[in-house]
Amino acid sequence: MQIVRLSHLADKAACPRLVVKVGSSLLVGADGVRRAWLEGLVGELAAARARGQDVIVVSSGAIALGAATLRLDKGGRGSLADAQAAAAVGQIALSGLWADLLGAHGLTAAQLLLTLDDLEDRRRYLNATATLTRLLDAGAVPVINENDSVATQEIRFGDNDRLAARVAQAAGASAVLLLSDVDGLFDRNPAQPGATLLGEVRGVTAEIHSMASGGSASGMGSGGMTSKLQAAEIAERAGIALAIASGLHDAPIERACGQGIGTLFLPRRKDAGRKAWLGGRLRLKGALVVDAGAARALAKGSSLLAAGVAAVEGEFQRGDAVAIRDGAGTTLAHGLAEYDALECARLMGRQSGEHGDILGYAPRSAVVHRDQLVLL
Repeated sequence: MQIVRLSHLADKAACPRLVVKVGSSLLVGADGVRRAWLEGLVGELAAARARGQDVIVVSSGAIALGAATLRLDKGGRGSLADAQAAAAVGQIALSGLWADLLGAHGLTAAQLLLTLDDLEDRRRYLNATATLTRLLDAGAVPVINENDSVATQEIRFGDNDRLAARVAQAAGASAVLLLSDVDGLFDRNPAQPGATLLGEVRGVTAEIHSMASGGSASGMGSGGMTSKLQAAEIAERAGIALAIASGLHDAPIERACGQGIGTLFLPRRKDAGRKAWLGGRLRLKGALVVDAGAARALAKGSSLLAAGVAAVEGEFQRGDAVAIRDGAGTTLAHGLAEYDALECARLMGRQSGEHGDILGYAPRSAVVHRDQLVLL
């Protein structure tokens, strides 16, 4: 059974495994933790478990909680050092809060702190998958947050929307529900007269991206509608549905699923596990610019040969993830490079028969093999 409407997120048959992301502005208010609201949400999560659904929580809030304790300006986001310190303090309170509230329903909470590297490195990604699978099999509720106490700008997701989509991919979830401070995606700024909430989106296109605004309405979180659309793109490549709904109301899951208030992004395709992981990568080490002939060959499922490479960008090693772009700057694919950047620069535009003489050793068959490449 496929997910085709918001109500299916509360249906065990359509959605056996659900990831719910809770934003900072929902969990922490001006007076501290919004405990009554959170107790209601946990009751909804417990109800989902009771009807047979696996539940994973991606929870923001550590920085906001720690900043209040340490009395840091700007909600703890005045500097990287402030954010890291606030997260170190706040994560203790956040994990304890979830453990207490889930425990009141007889559920065991499990904490996972992840950085971008944990889900971008293939081996660590598979380790995270194994841990999530074992926890769910044991009946626990994983509560996941970005490891902001050690993450630097280079290894951060930067928001928990994209983290939630990557976690859903790693856990083999059916759907992601992003609870935020908005009802969903509107066709224009919702403050403008006549703005219409989009109930369903099939594929995140350039037109859909043009409807988004980048900032967080609350000023407390780090995400905005743009990050939510990027999360939807990650999810759709793995065949995962993603919904955006408001968490400003009591019983937000019932409001979204029962009343159908929100935006549901339906996946257009389902890539195989490795290709879904590759297509959803957020950090690329470089890029290969290809000519028109190579672009056509890629679209037909071919590997990328050196003869079709027109330019090499960045510094990367063999096995690193790179973007493949056309001459107009459009990203066509992501792939794992078979050569480092310097070797690619030496080989670009040259025929395969010349490669041995250029490199001094027997070359590989392609710059990016089709088995290590996913079209976007």
